[in-house]
Amino acid sequence: MMSLRLRNYGTGTANTGLNPAHVAQAYRWCTYTPPETPITMANTVNDFTVNIATANGTGSQSANLILLHSMFEMGVPVSGKNLFPSNISGLPTWFIIRASDEGYQAPGDVTHIQVVMNKDTWLADVEKAEPGTIIIHNMDVKLPVERDDCIVLGMPMTKMARSINPKLARMIANMYYVGALAETLGIEESAIASAVAQQFKGKEKAIELNLQAISEGRDFARENWNCDIGYSVAARDKDPNTFLIEGNEAAALGCIFGGINMLSWYPITPSSSLAESIISWLPKLREAEDGGATCAVIQAEDELAAAGMVVGAGWAGGRGMTCTSGPGISLMSEFIGLAYFAEVPGVIWDVNRVGPSTGLPTRTQQGDLTLLYEASHGDTQHIVLIPGTVDECFEFGWRSFDVAEQFQTLVFGFSDLDLGMNRWVTAGFEYPDQKLDRGKVIRTQEQLDAIENFGRYRDVDGDGIPYRTLPGSGLEPILYRGTGHDEDGVYSEDPEVYAATVARLKRKIEGARDKLPAPVMREEKDKQVGIIYYGSVENTITEIDDILESTTGMKVSTCRVRALPYHSEVERFIAEHDQVVVLEINRDGQLFGILRKELPVEHLSKLHSVAFSDGIPPRARVYADMILETLSGDTKEVIA
Repeated sequence: MMSLRLRNYGTGTANTGLNPAHVAQAYRWCTYTPPETPITMANTVNDFTVNIATANGTGSQSANLILLHSMFEMGVPVSGKNLFPSNISGLPTWFIIRASDEGYQAPGDVTHIQVVMNKDTWLADVEKAEPGTIIIHNMDVKLPVERDDCIVLGMPMTKMARSINPKLARMIANMYYVGALAETLGIEESAIASAVAQQFKGKEKAIELNLQAISEGRDFARENWNCDIGYSVAARDKDPNTFLIEGNEAAALGCIFGGINMLSWYPITPSSSLAESIISWLPKLREAEDGGATCAVIQAEDELAAAGMVVGAGWAGGRGMTCTSGPGISLMSEFIGLAYFAEVPGVIWDVNRVGPSTGLPTRTQQGDLTLLYEASHGDTQHIVLIPGTVDECFEFGWRSFDVAEQFQTLVFGFSDLDLGMNRWVTAGFEYPDQKLDRGKVIRTQEQLDAIENFGRYRDVDGDGIPYRTLPGSGLEPILYRGTGHDEDGVYSEDPEVYAATVARLKRKIEGARDKLPAPVMREEKDKQVGIIYYGSVENTITEIDDILESTTGMKVSTCRVRALPYHSEVERFIAEHDQVVVLEINRDGQLFGILRKELPVEHLSKLHSVAFSDGIPPRARVYADMILETLSGDTKEVIA
C-alpha cells in the first residue's frame, strides 16, 4: 500500500516563468500509491520545457530524440538542445525539449518538467528545480528527492527494464521516462510508434523491446501517478513536407549539390558530423555513371594537412573543402594565409565551439568570428558566410564554392554547435537553379589571347579579381605564389609592387560586400531601437523581441547579418535607427568590434554591444534583460 503526502508550495512565484495557477494548485507531493482523489491542475498546452538529466553512453539520446520526434509528428512546434560531455562515456548529459505554440526555440528560462536519471548530478538537478516543477525520477537510483514544493513522481525504471532484458537494462531504462511523459503529456501512441521506427530503422528487435518499455512506462504512470501534471500536448496542423535535420547535415547536402570533389578532414567536435554526412550521402547522390567516385575523401593526419589539401585542390581547379572548429582554424592559419595571398579558391566550414584553447568542446559560442575574418598573419581579410537556419546551411553549402571561385579566395562557412548538431524544422531545400559559377577561368587559347598583356595577378577589369588558367589545360602561365610577386606572378620584393598587391587584394574582398547574401531585416516604422545579430541567434530573436515589447512597449527592428564583409544594407540600417544593439554569443562583442572599425565615425556613438556566452544556447530572457540594461541610459522614455 502507498500513501499520498500533502505539502504546501508557498507563494514565491515571481520571475519563475511558471504558470501561477500551477503553483497555486500544486500542493501535493505524489509518491507511488494512487490517492483516493486525483490531483488536478490548470492545464497548459504546448507551452513548457522538459529537461532530461542522464549519463552519456546510456542510450538516452535515442530516448530523447523519440520524445522530440513524436511531438513533432503531432505537429507540435518543438525544439531540442543536447548538452553532452566532450568524450567520456558516463559523464553528465542534459537534453532540453521545448514545446511552444509561439514557435520559440530557445532553451527556455524555466524548466517545468525535470527528469532525473543520473546519480552524479542528482542532487544538483533536484536542487536547481524551481518551485512547482514536476520531477520524474528513477527510484532505483536510491537517492533522495527532498522537494516539498515540487510534484515528485517516481518509477522503478531499472528494475522494470531488467524484466525485459537484463543485459540491456541500462539502455532500456530510459524508455520508461519516454512512456511516462507520453502518458502524462498526452503524446499519441501512433506518434511514439512512428518515432521509434524512425530511430531504430531496420532493427526490428530493438523496435519491439523499446516499444514494450514505453508501453510499460505508460501503464505505470497511468496506474500509479493519479495526478494531472498540468502540462499537455495537443496536435496541430503539420505540413507533411516538413522534417527535422541537423545544420551539419544540411550543410553537407549543400556542399554535395555545390559540386564538392575533394573533402579533407580531421575529426573534431562539433564539425565531424558535417564530414560524415558528406561521406554518407555521396554514394546516394553523386555516383558516377561508371559507378566510380565523384569526390575524393581523405582523412588527413591533422588540420594543417587538411587545409593544405584544400589549397592543392583549388590550385588544380577542383572544389575542395574541409570542416573544423576553432582549434583547427588556429592550426590551419599558415595555409589560410597562403590561399589568400596566392589567390586560391577553397572552402572551410567552422562549426564554432567554446574557446579559448580546448575550451568547452561540446558547448556553443560565436567566438571565432574575428578569427575567421582576419585569419593568418599579416594583413588578411576573408569572406565569411553565416547561416542562421538549416535552410541557409544548405544554401551556403553550395554557394560558398561559387563565391570562392568568383573571388579566388578561401571562403568560410560559419556555423556553431547549436545550429550544427541540434535538429531543426525545414520544409525541404531548394535545388540551385543556376549553373556553377567558376569565376574568371580561362579555358582556351583564344580566351587567353583576347586579354592584352595577360598576367596571373593583373587586374584587367578593375574589380581586383585577376584571370586564372588551370593545370592540365595546356595554357600558360600557371603561376601561384605565396611570396611577394608582381602582376605576372614573378617573385618581387619591390615595396611599390607589394603595396599595390595588398591594396588590390583589399579591393577585391571589399568588392564582395553587396554580392554576398544581404541581411535579413524586419524594420518598424518607429526606428528608435534596432538589433543587429547573426547566426543561430535567429532561433531566439523572436522571443527576445516579444519580451522587450511586452515589458516596455518598445518596438524593435532587427537586422541579421549573413556575411562578412557586411552588406551596405547593414550600414543603412544603422544610419536610420537612433540606437543599435549588436547582439552576439561571445564575451567581447566581435561583430561590434568589426563594425566599429569599418563604419563611418558618425555612426559609432549609437552602437551598443550586448555580448554574453556561457556555452549554453542563448536564453531569451538573459539577452532581453541585458538589452534593457544597456539601453536604459539612452532610451529612458521608451523603457519607462
